[in-house]
Amino acid sequence: MNDSAAWTLSLPDAAIAIAVAYLIGSIPFGLVITRLAGLGDIRKIGSGNIGATNVLRTGNKGLAALTLLLDAAKGAAGPLIAGAWFGPAAALAGAVAAVLGHMFPVWLGFRGGKGVATGLGALAALAWPSALIAAGVWLLIALTARISSLSALVTTALAPLHAWYFAGPRTALTVAIVCALIWVRHHQNIARLLKGEEPRIGRKG
Repeated sequence: MNDSAAWTLSLPDAAIAIAVAYLIGSIPFGLVITRLAGLGDIRKIGSGNIGATNVLRTGNKGLAALTLLLDAAKGAAGPLIAGAWFGPAAALAGAVAAVLGHMFPVWLGFRGGKGVATGLGALAALAWPSALIAAGVWLLIALTARISSLSALVTTALAPLHAWYFAGPRTALTVAIVCALIWVRHHQNIARLLKGEEPRIGRKG
């Protein structure tokens, strides 16, 4: 995203951009997909999360991959639509709103996921080179440590830095806000990591 673009956004336009991105982000793909596959309510499996890592705990790698792709797609759709309608400032607002929608979906009583895949999709919409780096970092940590939460925490800790390099300070600040939200949502994981009790990727239950 070009930080030299016009950064004007009226309050009505901002409200529309945020609302649309939030509603897109709040679509609970993990829950919908597992129910359609006859696996029941994903919230009653493993961690109770609606994201791809918990879908993987059902033993169905295909559904987990599909959940990951769709959660990332909705994260990208929010800022892309908002930006196309109202400009770059709306895109940044839409990125945060899409991630908040995934974390606190109106359809599920505001109890959603942790926003990693959705955040990656939003980052791809704002600065795709930065998203490629983030995906590479996540994959590297996941393959070596095999702990999803650790991968997410390391990835999000670094993301604002390369987002600044590729897209400038406004985008980097937005990415930092999204990453901070993801860290807050991982507070239980952080506690388990410190105790050495965090489960590894692919483990059921």
